[in-house]
Order: sequence, then structure tokens, then C-alpha cells
Amino acid sequence: MKLYKINNRALLLTENGAFVSPELKSWTELINRRDLYQYLDSRKNEWEAAEDEFLASRETFNPPVDPYQEVWAAGVTYLRSKQARMEESEQSGGDRFYDMVYDAPRPELFFKSIGHRVQGHGAHIGIRSDSTWNVPEPELTLFVNRHKEIVGYTIGNDVSSRSIEGANPLYLPQAKMYDASASVGPCLYVTEKPISPETIIHIQIFRNGEIMYDDSIRIDQMKRTHEELVDYLFHSHTFEDGVFLMTGTCLIPENDFTLEEGDRVEISITGIGTLINQVKTV
Repeated sequence: MKLYKINNRALLLTENGAFVSPELKSWTELINRRDLYQYLDSRKNEWEAAEDEFLASRETFNPPVDPYQEVWAAGVTYLRSKQARMEESEQSGGDRFYDMVYDAPRPELFFKSIGHRVQGHGAHIGIRSDSTWNVPEPELTLFVNRHKEIVGYTIGNDVSSRSIEGANPLYLPQAKMYDASASVGPCLYVTEKPISPETIIHIQIFRNGEIMYDDSIRIDQMKRTHEELVDYLFHSHTFEDGVFLMTGTCLIPENDFTLEEGDRVEISITGIGTLINQVKTV
């Protein structure tokens, strides 16, 4: 089932229809329930039925993230990601670090955004004005509740400034963390069992109506498991509000491509839906 955040209410989309919650006291408390799937399944008939047109007519959704929830990300979890990061950092001499982390027991994990900087479906994503090489990174994103349980999935766009990161690995925070550099949505996909390894991530980038990039991959191409990433993230960390974790990408445009203002990025993941954002310089 799909759970959408719409201002101070939740929209639940199931095979049996759409249901709108009463006004929520806390989105954070709702999605941190240990029995989230069972709770939603049992409450759907108590919520107000929503007309199909209600969902179809919406062009934007709030990201399924509260203002103070954290978004983290994992890097170099796919072979192509390792290769791309090595290519961008070769001139600075930083390429060997990405080669090392791909085979190391400890994964690369980094803080991506606080909730109030995260963009939702239909909002803009940002590219830095001081960067010459900018790319989207489509990623399956986990929601892990405060009890360290993966209770839902969503789509993440880890927008990155490759020219800044490539200049020096120590510039990673500036390349990854800035206004509108993260988009999450359009919903939280809540399942009774883990998402299928055959799940497909698909990205298209449009410029003036023309497709500039189109590619897809199955998530079973990841080197690390979701549970492994979560274990490392929660080591010496507590997340009282739960945490969103982007799990990495290997869908990366060729090195001569960079995002431009006005581009449209569409990321689809099997079962979850499509996250659409326009590009804006920030």
C-alpha cells in the first residue's frame, strides 16, 4: 500500500481504494509504528474514502519526510558507481579511496539532508551555481523506524555536484548537501515483506521535450544488503524520529552530460511510482 503525505493529513492508496486520514497529530509518530502495515490495513475503512480524481488531479505531494527527520545516503554500493566516482576523482588523486571502500567491510554512509530541505514530487531540485557538472542519482530509499526496522520504501534523488566532489573527496559535503539537493517521494510504500530483489529503478531526463538520458537497473545488482547498510547506520547512532536511507545508484549519465536549469527528471521504481522534479539553479 502507498501512504502519501498531504499537508497535515495522510492519503492511503490500496487495491480497494483511496482513504484520507483525519488531521494527523504527527506524521513522524504515524510512520514510526512498529506495526505500520497492519495498523494501516486495519484503519483504512475508518478513514474517509477519497475519490479517484483526488489523487489523479494532484501535481505535487509533500515529501514523506517531517521537517526534523534525517535523510542519509550510501555510496559506492554498485560497481558502476565506484567506477564513476573513480573517474571524477582521478585527477585529484582521490580515485583510489572509492576503489577501497567498494571492497571494504564498512560502507560509505553520509548525511544527506534534514527534512525541511527535502523536496517532494512536483517541486524543483537544485543544482549549485558554482558547479559545472551536476547529475541526478536515482536511489531506492528505505524508511527505517526508530526501532531499526525497515517499514517502508520510497524514491530518492541524491542530486550531486560531481565537479566539486571530483576536485577533492573532502568537498563531499558541499557536493551533496545544499538547498534542494534531495528529493524524496511521491509516497511511502509500506509492505508486509521486504521489497522484491527484482525491483527495477528507471530514470529519464528530459530537456525541451527531448529524452537526454534513459536507463534502468534491478536492485539485486547492489553489492551490499539493505540490512547491512542499516546495521552500520545505526551503529553508535539513535534516530528517535526514524531515518530515510538512500541506498546508492549506478544509473549515471555519460561524463559529458550535466543537468541544466529547466530539465525534468523522472525516476520510477516498481511498486512505488514515479518521482518527477524540474531542475533549478540555487
